[in-house]
Amino acid sequence: MNYPYIIIDDDQESVLRTKAIANGFSELAFVASANNYTDGLNLILELSPKIIFLEIDPADKESNLSLALINELYRYLKIIPKIIITTSKKELAFEAIQYEVSDYILKPIQRIDLIKTFLKIKKAIAEDEVYVVKNAVPAEHQNPKVESEIYVAKDPVYQGDNPVVSEIADNVVRTPILEEVLNVFSEEEYSEVNNPFLKEFKKGDTEDEYSEVKKPILEEDQESEVETIATQFVTKQNPNIEQPLILCIKSYGDYRYIDAKDICYFQADNNSTDIHLNNGEMVTAFKTLKHFEGILSYPFVRIHNSYILNCNYISRIHTGNAVCYIKNSTTKLPFSKSYKSSVDLIISDFSNGNYLEI
Repeated sequence: MNYPYIIIDDDQESVLRTKAIANGFSELAFVASANNYTDGLNLILELSPKIIFLEIDPADKESNLSLALINELYRYLKIIPKIIITTSKKELAFEAIQYEVSDYILKPIQRIDLIKTFLKIKKAIAEDEVYVVKNAVPAEHQNPKVESEIYVAKDPVYQGDNPVVSEIADNVVRTPILEEVLNVFSEEEYSEVNNPFLKEFKKGDTEDEYSEVKKPILEEDQESEVETIATQFVTKQNPNIEQPLILCIKSYGDYRYIDAKDICYFQADNNSTDIHLNNGEMVTAFKTLKHFEGILSYPFVRIHNSYILNCNYISRIHTGNAVCYIKNSTTKLPFSKSYKSSVDLIISDFSNGNYLEI
């Protein structure tokens, strides 16, 4: 399961460092970042992340970043995302605890700190999403020999505009009363799910037949069973999950679709941005470079006031000359001192992969 997160911090270098460390976790999915209170609140309400990294003592006081953002979330949301405070001051920790934040990490963030935090967050989210629906089975259908609670896994990520997916996510049965599934789903919905595992359970099954099917199931890890069933439901109803990112450049009714993996780098051009592709083509988008920086995640990294680079197209980094070389071309992109830390993180990321230094 992926855990979408956003970063709200007025320090762009700190945003990049947090993102670089979080990229080491396959289950964490970067969504966007914001540098002030208003943009951060709008992103949360629009994108519904599960995790928020929040700076509460900004260097730029005009950003208005503080714990007050959490209070504002309660005005609009029933379920508040897991909030991780990232700041350099210890003395704000007690106040943050009163706001029931999930964790408090001191800057500069270290990988081991995020590992510990993520494990706690993952456990807390799992506990929040598994709850008990008592007496879900009508009395006339209940078996007194079987416990009368059905555990249902709910995941808000899968709910929204798709009513079928939303209803399925509302009714994923966790065990052990799998023979009562049809009392939760209607026959029509049940056939739409078309899950061969659950098809074994019919309203007229005998207890012996149920036991024969249940026995191998109970020998498996029940947590993995729930996740498998939920994945089958959602994947069937929404085949676009985990698809590669596609950028749509729209201009006066013209929709241009670009695979993000084909983009080498972005170059600022006043209030527009030139997008350079790996085939040598260039497409202009009428958005600023800062706009793309806010919506794109790794491997896209800003290295200069005028450039965002796709790290997958780097063939060479010369720190002495402060330039990055693009694969299969003669293009060299400069990086500035203010983004030197971003380049250092790129070098570090290369060394963390399947890497041999000679």
